Amino acid sequence: MVRIDKKATRLYVLDTNVLIHDPASLYQFDEHEVVIPMTVLEELDKHKNGVREIARTARQVSRTLSDLTANVDLEQIREGIPIPRLTGPEGRLRLLCYTDLQPLDPLEESPDNRILAETCRLRDERPDASVILITKDINLRVKAAALGVPVEDYLNDRAFDDSDAMLEGVRVYPDAGSELWNDLALDVSVERDAQRVTYQLSGKIPAEWHPGMLVADSDDEGGFEAIVREVSGQRARLALLTNYRHGASVWGVHAHDCRQNFTLNLLMDDDIDLVTIAGSAGTGKTFMTLAAAFQQTLDTKRFERIVFTRAPISMSEDIGFLPGTEEEKMSPWMGAFHDNMDNLLRDENGESSWDNGATRQLLGSRVQIRAPGFMRGRTLNDTFLIIDEAQNFTPKQLKSLVTRAGRNTKIVCLGNVGQIDTPYLTANTCGMAALVQRFRDWPHAGHVTLKSVERSRLALAGEELL
Repeated sequence: MVRIDKKATRLYVLDTNVLIHDPASLYQFDEHEVVIPMTVLEELDKHKNGVREIARTARQVSRTLSDLTANVDLEQIREGIPIPRLTGPEGRLRLLCYTDLQPLDPLEESPDNRILAETCRLRDERPDASVILITKDINLRVKAAALGVPVEDYLNDRAFDDSDAMLEGVRVYPDAGSELWNDLALDVSVERDAQRVTYQLSGKIPAEWHPGMLVADSDDEGGFEAIVREVSGQRARLALLTNYRHGASVWGVHAHDCRQNFTLNLLMDDDIDLVTIAGSAGTGKTFMTLAAAFQQTLDTKRFERIVFTRAPISMSEDIGFLPGTEEEKMSPWMGAFHDNMDNLLRDENGESSWDNGATRQLLGSRVQIRAPGFMRGRTLNDTFLIIDEAQNFTPKQLKSLVTRAGRNTKIVCLGNVGQIDTPYLTANTCGMAALVQRFRDWPHAGHVTLKSVERSRLALAGEELL
């Protein structure tokens, strides 16, 4: 892209898609000036009607602009409307209107090309400032670069800078007995009660430790596996995990490595209300989650029901409208649920009771399959809520689902940020990435990224070759 001259004054020209993507983007440019071209205002006006999410967002942006311009006179509009900020110097908003705008040759008349023309004219009028076009439209960024217009993507919505930097929720030390306790100069005291062994640590606590993460001495058959319960300054508290590899199990399911064992511990932990599980296909995300859900719903009676939902986003062309009730319409999207139920209910002889009518009736009274579009306004009490394919939700949509939690409700979000089917979402802007980052230091949340354990040769080869 075009190199940007970092001058003292910067003018950020916002495209329509930036305002619709983040209605609060006006407040994200510090003390610099934000410019809204008239073409953007016209596009917002076209999008404001309707009940779709884009219409609601357009109306929200219009209300924000109305509030900013409500108590200013014509002279202030010309000089720049103050944009108040909680801390630091305030920025300014400029509304760009040219009555004699000349189109750029040889570009045809279109909203994107008009925004380019307005940006180019503003750049020529303000040689004292760096004029930068901000847009999420890749093609517009390419055209701007071809015309020599400084252009950037809107990056403030990213949960983290690097797409590979999402928290794993796991810290494995190759030699816990030596490195963890001695090299880190930690003083350790052990407390034992009837249910759990806890470690009270004092000293120089590793900076990457946070509540709800796994500390282990090996990826496989480790001797030490504990969850970080508290971290504050020079102190930390760890609790030893239950070993679900051999003796203990969850609905007959055993763990194969430390990450799966940690996952089962998070799912069965009464102190953890929000669990996020990431990982590629075949790592056991849905399988272990359903096993823990049935264990706590049908056996221990901790929850009264299981609610399963997922984003109805197709991988290819849509097949059109589906007949039937809400659950019947959601059935084509629930292939992962049915496949894992078939495996969970399979006995030692390889026969499954999932096709049995009585079994389906029993589970049907406890399991509800719901579309996410109808969840707004609900409060789920005594519920084990499973949100599958969470990477296909925007942060705002996932926030709407997570806030459905009521009394005695546990939420589990499953997803793979490497498989996003929703347009305009990436690995570091999707809802799952935002959820993991925002709840990083909350003591009642836990996250784990699973690794490939026992997957078919074809699945592993497919990932490597494609």
